[in-house]
Amino acid sequence: MSDGSAPPSGLSRPPAPDVVRLGVAVVFISLSGPMIAATAAPVLAIAFWRCLIGSGITGVWVIARRWSSLGALTRREIRLTVIAGVFLGLHFATWIPSLTLTTIAASTALVATQPIWAALIARATGVRISSRVWIGIAIAFSGVIVLTGVDLSVDPAHLWGDALALVGAVFSAAYVSVAERVRKTVDTSTMTFVLYAVSAVTILPLVFIFGQQLVGFDAQAWALILAVTLGAQLLGHSMMTRVLSSTSATVVSLAILFEMPGATLVAAIWLGQVPPLALLPAAALILAGLVIVIKAADRGPAAASVTETSPM
Repeated sequence: MSDGSAPPSGLSRPPAPDVVRLGVAVVFISLSGPMIAATAAPVLAIAFWRCLIGSGITGVWVIARRWSSLGALTRREIRLTVIAGVFLGLHFATWIPSLTLTTIAASTALVATQPIWAALIARATGVRISSRVWIGIAIAFSGVIVLTGVDLSVDPAHLWGDALALVGAVFSAAYVSVAERVRKTVDTSTMTFVLYAVSAVTILPLVFIFGQQLVGFDAQAWALILAVTLGAQLLGHSMMTRVLSSTSATVVSLAILFEMPGATLVAAIWLGQVPPLALLPAAALILAGLVIVIKAADRGPAAASVTETSPM
């Protein structure tokens, strides 16, 4: 999400301040998976409050500094923002539960396949996909197959978490494909305010359908929900968004991939959740495939769709 100016392209070294911002953002994003898994609250409630609090905090800024931008939204911009918000809500409603049904390493690796689904969505809309992107997709999907095979051998129940993480990646790609059309004309804070509010409204019926508790958590759970919102949602990805104004989207997307080893390391140290060694080659295949997809897309017309930052 940006102010409408075109971000730089290519793999040139980012300015020193952007390197620091990227490092801070990756740390906060890497913490989100383990923090969510450690939160003693229903998963859909975590997703709901994360979006609602994020919208509320962003809304304070919008009302105070950008109130006129809300009234300036066109019907098209509102419609696309609502659609993007629904996809984002469904992303959170699938990915966050996956963290409790499979390992954090598997969940973060599978949801990171979002650029692949974004490329496939771009192809479905008529965008030509280069042969290098298809090679990257094939390598990453081979990693997905290996990873699910490992999870099946460890605990068949993990497959439910793997499936939800993959569905979450698809919804994330759909969100990106719609949201990038809005961000060309709408500033980040205005879009985020509406986007997160719609996401919360999307998740709320699911909370009641699945009979999950929405309130009554202990202080530690609320603190972790707030920390995830402030950290991953507002500092992590907002920092990534700011960097996009002066740094290649390809570099930003490659930086986000560090969430996979980062979240795995944090989960191992904090939660004692050490992934089976057989999972590491699968994650490496997924990571290698994604690097190829992102770098190849930077040379083609599908670059924006494939290299957009994710909402995790």
